[in-house]
Amino acid sequence: MTSYSCCLILLLFTWSTAAYGPNQRAQKKGDIILGGLFPIHFGVAAKDQDLKSRPESVECIRYNFRGFRWLQAMIFAIEEINSSPTLLPNMTLGYRIFDTCNTVSKALEATLSFVAQNKIDSLNLDEFCNCSEHIPSTIAVVGATGSGISTAVANLLGLFYIPQVSYASSSRLLSNKNQFKSFLRTIPNDEHQATAMADIIEYFRWNWVGTIAADDDYGRPGIEKFREEAEERDICIDFSELISQYSDEEEIQQVVEVIQNSTARVIVVFSSGPDLEPLIKEIVRRNITGKIWLASEAWASSSLIAMPEFFRVIGSTIGFALKAGQIPGFREFLQKVHPKSTNNGFAKEFWEETFNCYLPDGSKNSPASTSFHKGHEEGLGAGNGTSAFRPPCTGDENITSVETPYMDYTHLRISYNVYLAVYSIAHALQDIYTCTPGKGLFTNGSCADIKKVEAWQVLKHLRHLNFTNNMGEQVDFDEFGDLVGNYSIINWHLSPEDGSVVFEEVGHYNVYAKKGERLFINENKILWGGLSKEVPFSNCSRDCLPGTRKGIIEGEPTCCFECVDCPDGEYSDETDASACDKCPEDYWSNENHTSCIPKQIEFLAWTEPFGIALTLFAVLGIFLTSFVLGVFTKFRNTPIVKATNRELSYLLLFSLLCCFSSSLFFIGEPQNWTCRLRQPAFGISFVLCISCILVKTNRVLLVFEAKIPTSLHRKWWGLNLQFLLVFLCTFVQIVICVIWLYTAPPSSYRNHELEDEIIFITCHEGSLMALGFLIGYTCLLAAICFFFAFKSRKLPENFNEAKFITFSMLIFFIVWISFIPAYASTYGKFVSAVEVIAILAASFGLLACIFFNKVYIILFKPSRNTIEEVRCSTAAHAFKVAARATLRRSNVSRKRSNSLGGSTGSTPSSSISSKSNHEDPFPLPACAERQRQQQRGCKQKVSFGSGTVTLSLSFEEPQKNAMANRNAKRRNSLEAQNSDDSLMRHRALLPLQINEPLGAEPGFQAASSPETSSQESVVGDNKEEGPSPEAEPSLPSVNSRNFIGTGGGSVTENTVHS
Repeated sequence: MTSYSCCLILLLFTWSTAAYGPNQRAQKKGDIILGGLFPIHFGVAAKDQDLKSRPESVECIRYNFRGFRWLQAMIFAIEEINSSPTLLPNMTLGYRIFDTCNTVSKALEATLSFVAQNKIDSLNLDEFCNCSEHIPSTIAVVGATGSGISTAVANLLGLFYIPQVSYASSSRLLSNKNQFKSFLRTIPNDEHQATAMADIIEYFRWNWVGTIAADDDYGRPGIEKFREEAEERDICIDFSELISQYSDEEEIQQVVEVIQNSTARVIVVFSSGPDLEPLIKEIVRRNITGKIWLASEAWASSSLIAMPEFFRVIGSTIGFALKAGQIPGFREFLQKVHPKSTNNGFAKEFWEETFNCYLPDGSKNSPASTSFHKGHEEGLGAGNGTSAFRPPCTGDENITSVETPYMDYTHLRISYNVYLAVYSIAHALQDIYTCTPGKGLFTNGSCADIKKVEAWQVLKHLRHLNFTNNMGEQVDFDEFGDLVGNYSIINWHLSPEDGSVVFEEVGHYNVYAKKGERLFINENKILWGGLSKEVPFSNCSRDCLPGTRKGIIEGEPTCCFECVDCPDGEYSDETDASACDKCPEDYWSNENHTSCIPKQIEFLAWTEPFGIALTLFAVLGIFLTSFVLGVFTKFRNTPIVKATNRELSYLLLFSLLCCFSSSLFFIGEPQNWTCRLRQPAFGISFVLCISCILVKTNRVLLVFEAKIPTSLHRKWWGLNLQFLLVFLCTFVQIVICVIWLYTAPPSSYRNHELEDEIIFITCHEGSLMALGFLIGYTCLLAAICFFFAFKSRKLPENFNEAKFITFSMLIFFIVWISFIPAYASTYGKFVSAVEVIAILAASFGLLACIFFNKVYIILFKPSRNTIEEVRCSTAAHAFKVAARATLRRSNVSRKRSNSLGGSTGSTPSSSISSKSNHEDPFPLPACAERQRQQQRGCKQKVSFGSGTVTLSLSFEEPQKNAMANRNAKRRNSLEAQNSDDSLMRHRALLPLQINEPLGAEPGFQAASSPETSSQESVVGDNKEEGPSPEAEPSLPSVNSRNFIGTGGGSVTENTVHS
């Protein structure tokens, strides 16, 4: 069985070796062998295998000069290590390098060669097999290039734990150590590259792109990672297509149609050069220009794509390139290549392709060779040959005289990665070579034997590798077998010298930096389309300017949007804002919604016209009230002032001053103290004012309604008690205010809700119920006052000015009833304005109605400000009431007699007129006339009922009044009888109004008036209730007159003396 296995493996190895003849490998013996996999060709010729004969190996076509340079980099590194006295001394590294032809199948053929030899060595078949030419095991493999190829190779090498160090495979799938156990690489994985691509698109503010990826393990994972990054940055993808170098013409045409019809100008491509080449050729054929190509590292500097004839289509390419390294002496080594090299079987073909000739040694690539014809008929365009027939080569051509990618050593990127991969393996071997027993990486700290080292032992040391390269950088593989590196960003330019495509470095991407600081681009170096410096536009929608935001369009990607203006109160200060930001609470958006400005602050200010007007009216009210108070003070001893209850009038004027002054607390910026003071000041001031009016009005009314005022009445309505009642009424309001301020005090309040752009500084009343109680109590007192004033409206004018108080109360109610809806419907500073207007209107109404007529009489009608006028007014009112009562009784008697006698009489007229002396129907003697002229008299026109009465009153001197009073007492000795209540009350109060001190107790007169059928005699008699505290003015002496009615009835009124 062992012999059978040996034969099988040898057969396998022999077949693998046969597949790669002497001219298809680069090989050199050594103590330790390193394998190499490089894409010396771009692909293989398509061949239909009909299996009618033994299948032959496919032919590689399209020579890859860069691939040969990478191979040369591995050989250079091995020779440099072999010549180093410090690195692996006394050890020689050999190599076996194969061409993968950029295909998985060719790569696996080469990998089988490595695996077969290692398997033979692991079986120790030397005892059974006589192997004269023993080939050492391959302890590590450098390669391959494409991620798809490396994936297949890694799966195979991983079975035998043969370390694989790739120099160009960047797929992030290869970081999976569970699947690819022995894979390592000296190139960063595509995860960072995909992130960098998304950062570039975000940097240029593009959001509408298309994606193209190679349909392999390199393109698919790379573009998938890019989609994830794009989604995080709100970058939309218009189309996503997969390509391959083996795609048929129809598939290529379909992808080109998508590109041509797309509105996306930026196209992200994750592909290798060979896979992308068919697509680019078709795009060039159709002349589809104006696209920006974002190239991954695999094709950003590919010689297949970066061709002058393609530049008009892909001239706006921005790509990623690995960080360039330095390899001292490598340039000279490249120039030493010779077609007759014994260790490099690829040198002959390289020479032929470089100089477009053939070596006449019967090589496989000669024109006479069938394979030469097959290979170049498929893809001559990739090399320098333009014909199937070439001239012979001499082997002495100058390699530097021809410009090929092979000699492009200015930016050594992949070549340096190859160089670094070889040195990584060498340093791992050096660690084994210098290992100290007891400190090794293996069991019990043991070390591997460098002379019998195995692949898995090298893999162990590679995983723990840490050394410094020739550029002074630390090299160590992470847990995923990756090296973290940086990228250079390049832009394709057209060289003005020879018209070739050059790669201008325009920035870099540092994966070690913090997020947001990794990308650097120098825009001044970028040429779009080889000419313009203006950044192309590649967005689904035009940018939304500051002050607007992106609005989603239904059924469209998020990048396709409409620009919507920011709502009021929100702003956006950047382009393409996804949402508008809200302004702070005290700010509001400007007209363009690009920033926030402080809100306008409003209150009833002193400086604004409205505030100035209200202030002037308040000051006017204070001035007028002060003026009235001054007039009343100066003329305090005149009858008019005395008749208006002087002390209460002073208090009333003081309360009006407080009312006008309280309105000023509503003007100006509300503060906590003004908010707490203004409503109580207003409420207490008005209650004090209404209380004074109420007490004045009610006092006189009650006295007039009393039949015979007694000393109890006089005592009850004394001055002290009047002030006490005013205080009690006001005290109730004070209690309401104290409770309000204690439980829910008003405070200053910044109202943001009434209007968006304005902050209203108002007073928060704390409790609307308390405010309602305050105003309600004031209105209640006003209603009571109005009731008494209305009831006493027919009293003499000098008694509390009843009709004027009635008017003032009407004004008061109209103002405050109107205030309620106005207060409820206004807001902001107008709330205070409404209340100020109400306060001023009510105050002016009270002031004008109660005091202005008195001031007018005092200042402009001094003749009416006499004691006679006051007496006349009082007597007229008394006789008016008496006459009404007399006529009423006469009418009743007449109706009774008419009903008994069967006859009807006419109703007396309702007019009483005051006639002059010369119109008196009863002329007096001459002496009496002279006596009456000496008397002071007054005339009053009295209207009542339906009768006509002529009334004339005269007053004697005080000395004569005394004598007349004594005579009247002797003549009229009748006792007081029950008579009309109204007459008695008004007669009793004749002297009340003219008493100088309000607290004095005047004498009252009572009269008895018996009723008769045709004539009624009224006799008055003085009955003093008590001594008067001070001298009283004399009562009027009234001459007897006949009151003649138009209906024929007459009433005789006897003279009343005091």
